[in-house]
Amino acid sequence: MSVPNANAVVLEGIRLDRGGRTILRDLDLAIPQGSITAVLGPSGTGKSTLLAALTGELVPAAGRVQVFGRDVPRGARALLEMRKGIGVLLQGNGLLTDLSVAENVALPLRAHARLPEPLLGRLVDMKLNAVGLRGAAGLYPRELSGGMARRVALARALALDPPLMLYDEPLTGLDPIASGVIMSLIQRLSRSLGLTSIIVSHHVRETLPIADKAVVIANRGIVFDGTPAELEASADPLLRQFLHGEPDGPIPFEGSAPARAGARAEVA
Repeated sequence: MSVPNANAVVLEGIRLDRGGRTILRDLDLAIPQGSITAVLGPSGTGKSTLLAALTGELVPAAGRVQVFGRDVPRGARALLEMRKGIGVLLQGNGLLTDLSVAENVALPLRAHARLPEPLLGRLVDMKLNAVGLRGAAGLYPRELSGGMARRVALARALALDPPLMLYDEPLTGLDPIASGVIMSLIQRLSRSLGLTSIIVSHHVRETLPIADKAVVIANRGIVFDGTPAELEASADPLLRQFLHGEPDGPIPFEGSAPARAGARAEVA
């Protein structure tokens, strides 16, 4: 599925609408294969909407989305085949409460691969071992801490060995220690497995240190695309406000009017 020395994801002139409202527009973005890309921005700016376009859940109103050199398909069968190569870590983990940890991790393998039970069990053990939870195979989601549940969800997302991983706010609800463990895991697994990883987050300080590329979304579009060092060094008022959590600036709080005349348009 992958192509050496190519971009894993390419967006050209993308416009994304929901409920008759434009969420993102005029998006041009290239994600290098094998990179870790942080997609940052205030809450409600369309970061998760962007991921929906990459998985084919949301069809762009305009523009083109390519994953590993192929347009995201529209047909159900072709879309299902493409999604086998994309792992997604959801905000809420999405673990089934009536299944054990091992059974949750085995779900994608049972759905998409015809494997004898002994081999399937060994693969599940390998995935759990990769996230440091092999000993938790028999536990149920209700018996897990927030950090453990997130790692189980990560093991399940990796079950089919996808070359592309999408992380939707992976630190939501986690304490600082668990957050550090998750970010370290994402970095280690991305490097060791040669994955392309896209992390959608508003946790700047935890995400930027492991990223090769940083993208900031605001005002219905991309307002920054570069390296984390370039982002940190930027003098742009909008970027400075977001990075430092300042209450006043070009980004209005909870839909209030911009703090000063001439400020940028209101964030979607």
